[in-house]
Amino acid sequence: MAEAQWYVAHTYSGYENKVKANIEKTVANRNLEEEIIEVRVPLQDVVEMKDGVRKTSQKKMFPGYVLVNMVMNDDTWYVVRNTRGVTGFVGPGSKPVPLSENEMKALGISMGPTISVDFKEGDTVAVVAGVWKDTVGTISRMDFGKQTATISVELFGRETPVEINFAELRSVN
Repeated sequence: MAEAQWYVAHTYSGYENKVKANIEKTVANRNLEEEIIEVRVPLQDVVEMKDGVRKTSQKKMFPGYVLVNMVMNDDTWYVVRNTRGVTGFVGPGSKPVPLSENEMKALGISMGPTISVDFKEGDTVAVVAGVWKDTVGTISRMDFGKQTATISVELFGRETPVEINFAELRSVN
């Protein structure tokens, strides 16, 4: 079976969440979980100042677009293309073009193998590679999608959060 890749589906503006829900419902009804793995509406946190009050909200990164991680074949193409609210795939003509690894990294989506780790939030870890090599810190947050952990390290006498890839960390017992 071919490998799943990320594709971009163009939707009517404002229909992104409805398209996501409809695709997921169709996938469940037709038992296509092995072929259409994930549907995402990329969001970003936006901090706004209104009347002197900081307000954090989430906004769509790409209004009018939905990301679909799927194995491209006639069935999956048909399901996504004929979902109400979808106007087509991004690509020349009717041929969808998968996103490149660099494009996916920019969105914070890892395409490489998932690394299983033996540490969790609150654990002490040592950095074994990169700029922060030989640094020891405590994990304050883990992002399994990006395969990174935010650790607190002491820098100039202060606790400073640093984001490190799972592959560069090892547990300290």
